[in-house]
Amino acid sequence: MAIRKKSNKNPPVLSHEFIVQNHADIVSCMAMVFLLGLMFEVTAKAAVVFVTLQYNVTIPATENQLTETVTLYHYGVKDLATVFFYMLVAIIIHAIIQEYLLDKINRRMHFSKTKHSKFNESGQLSAFYLFSCVWGTSILVSENYVSDPTSLWRDYPHTAMPFQMKFFYISQLAYWFHAFPELYFQKTKKEDIPRQLVYIGLYLFHITGAYLLNLTHLGLVLLVLHYFVEFLFHISRLFYFSNEKYQKGFSIWAILFVLGRLLTLILSVLTVGFGLARAENQTLDVSTGNFNVFPIRISVLASICLTQAFMMWKFINFQLRRWREHSSPPQPVKKKFVTTKGKPPRKERENGINGTLTSNGADSPRSRKEKSS
Repeated sequence: MAIRKKSNKNPPVLSHEFIVQNHADIVSCMAMVFLLGLMFEVTAKAAVVFVTLQYNVTIPATENQLTETVTLYHYGVKDLATVFFYMLVAIIIHAIIQEYLLDKINRRMHFSKTKHSKFNESGQLSAFYLFSCVWGTSILVSENYVSDPTSLWRDYPHTAMPFQMKFFYISQLAYWFHAFPELYFQKTKKEDIPRQLVYIGLYLFHITGAYLLNLTHLGLVLLVLHYFVEFLFHISRLFYFSNEKYQKGFSIWAILFVLGRLLTLILSVLTVGFGLARAENQTLDVSTGNFNVFPIRISVLASICLTQAFMMWKFINFQLRRWREHSSPPQPVKKKFVTTKGKPPRKERENGINGTLTSNGADSPRSRKEKSS
């Protein structure tokens, strides 16, 4: 992300600079329109689709249930409207963190342009990863997914989701969709855009796949695991920018990164390759949300394995680059004495000046002595 320079001049309305400087205010007004729509009966039905979660099913309490009425959620086309609204919310939160936290730190630290861009990226992602880890862990604990690993594949398809589960996936999709307009708002450099498009696309591909294929339990576990490792990397990079002596965090992250990739492959193979492969119902039924067939299972495992292999390849290249930077000795800087083109050395210039004065008629001490005699 490039450094944003504030100027006293007001840019023209709806110009490029105007939209970049005031994008948070513009998006806030758009979000306020949907919230105001809830206040009027004419627009309330349309506004509810954007603001609240859709496709809820109420399960009444029975004699075997000790709890009261339970509300579960499915997914559908209307979720796109909800994702759009919370994408606007993500843009607003992004601007608040940038202006009231990261920009103030940048002014104090006086980073270079490269460090400024990486610091902002790590600051935004570390806040998001931390929030998602805490939220996802609370869902895993409340739904007993940690104490019972068989819940990852038992009772598939997992079409009915509790409120927290569906809202978590809606928020994840909204955040990664908001990353696309942020490339424009934050004036991302052209050479950084392909790299960011790759990892944004990978996140959306896997989160959407887990959401649509009703693999929400497995997707939640893998996301929390991955976000925790990525949080360590970005928080370590923030400490490194503040003081380059803090490099222990990268060593801890490197170990956990490899363990995270292995654990991701183990859980994926255990759930998709063994748990779902032994299920009784293995017929494709889109109406009931059952996608437990051999081609889809192979596609899911292949996508996960290829993604983990791609991440390991990037990780190895990163470690090799760091190792080369630390192992190569610093080269001494040789000072070069450069003379101005067309000018002789100093002694020759002095002799030339004296000779010029003499030739122009100025008497030297010796000539004056001869004249006086």
